[in-house]
Amino acid sequence: MEMNKRGQTPNRGLTPLLVAVLPWLLASCGMVGPDFMKPAAPTVATYTEGVQLAVTSSTATAQTFKLEQDIPGDWWTLFHSPALNELITTGLKNSPTVAAAQAAFANARESANVGRDTLMVPAVDASANEERQRLSTATFGVPGGSHTFNLANATVGVSYTLDLFGGNRRRVESLEAQAQASGYLLQAARITLAANIATTAIREAALRAQIRATEDMIQLEGRNLEILLKRETLGAVSQTEVEVQRTALAQTRATLPALQRQLAQARHQLAAYVGRFPGDTGLSTFELEGLTLPKQLPLSVPSALVRQRPDIQVAEAQLHQATAEMGVSISGAYPNITLSSNFGSVATRPADMFSSLSPIWSLGAGITQPLFHGGALEAGQRAAQAALDQSSAQYRQTVLNAFQNVADVLRALETDDVAFSAQTQASDAAHHSMSLAQAQYAAGAISYPTLLSAQDRDSQVRLNLVQAQANRLADSAALFLALGGGWWNDVSVPPQSSAGKTP
Repeated sequence: MEMNKRGQTPNRGLTPLLVAVLPWLLASCGMVGPDFMKPAAPTVATYTEGVQLAVTSSTATAQTFKLEQDIPGDWWTLFHSPALNELITTGLKNSPTVAAAQAAFANARESANVGRDTLMVPAVDASANEERQRLSTATFGVPGGSHTFNLANATVGVSYTLDLFGGNRRRVESLEAQAQASGYLLQAARITLAANIATTAIREAALRAQIRATEDMIQLEGRNLEILLKRETLGAVSQTEVEVQRTALAQTRATLPALQRQLAQARHQLAAYVGRFPGDTGLSTFELEGLTLPKQLPLSVPSALVRQRPDIQVAEAQLHQATAEMGVSISGAYPNITLSSNFGSVATRPADMFSSLSPIWSLGAGITQPLFHGGALEAGQRAAQAALDQSSAQYRQTVLNAFQNVADVLRALETDDVAFSAQTQASDAAHHSMSLAQAQYAAGAISYPTLLSAQDRDSQVRLNLVQAQANRLADSAALFLALGGGWWNDVSVPPQSSAGKTP
């Protein structure tokens, strides 16, 4: 290339020109490897056989499934518990698990940005140095002399690898899919945390109710023992009856520590969920009376579930990533072309660095064609294909597990309603039976063991009713989680923190 009278290259605008034509060069090049195709949604019409859209075993407590009703992003507010709302909001803000998922998403997103910027923009680097040198004239064929001088230089280098076969674009595609997977993992962490807080709060409320019922049993059986001891002194009852009652009281007392331990563990778990230590005070307490059972539950159509469940979206993004990595592996067998240019100045004095006689420049192009790698390229492609097959199988299994999850919860809600209705009737009957037995025993019509048996039945049925009530609340929360948690309607999530707001 010729230089002008000032010693400068006439193509000094090469770098801007190269930047301008890069998009055209990329658009004109193809990409090797398979293109990702979103898996089709399952064609099944229902989640499970015979699911009822309305359960009418108890008019006052019936729950109804609403087909195609959208899930609110703050679904936990449907339990109408201000304490639960506050706790979940605090947990989403302070949970280390959510914070870690946010950081992982930011890391993956910025890694994708690095790959995208590297693909679209040439690398431009500047360097400058100054050194003092002493050279022997023998280097130039003139023995017996030497020369000492200063040398300063400054250069700007531009390099770019032409992505003729799409290997770099496939690598960026892989990074973007990985970032998308991290975004959905963040959503999964948020909705899972909300569901865990809700179900743990429900368990705490149930344990408190069970503890109160057990304490009432202990008081009742303690009073009965006092009565029997007095009657024993009068010879009205035998010592055997007294010992039977003493044993029953001890057995009931023995169940209380286990319930208290479970309550403490539930409280500790709630503290950990919201990013607090177990010993911190001020954590809200929960009672069953403070939680309202949602009467209407959303039920998405099966074809929508694959767009709503974050775990399915993660599996889809991982399948996309494996597809892109297949293209990266295939591109390794194709030529690699790199363009480079350098422009700078060299002088013996810094003051002369940018004079008309000091410029230096270079233009270059290089091509690398893999010829023989001992079978490594073929093995890499087979490994990439195996990874793609693995991701495809994992996606299918994730979809199956998701549908099973929804089906299990729907069936649980149906049986919960039946069980709660039956336990309510059993509780009413047991309480009425105990009242009759107490009156009959006072009149001397029945023996004490008969009265004790009626009291035991009433106490046990009361505990069962508490558990049945808690099951309905917990399984309602489980349905919201199984259907995707409504993350796409969560207005508290900034757009930059979401993998996408449309399920």
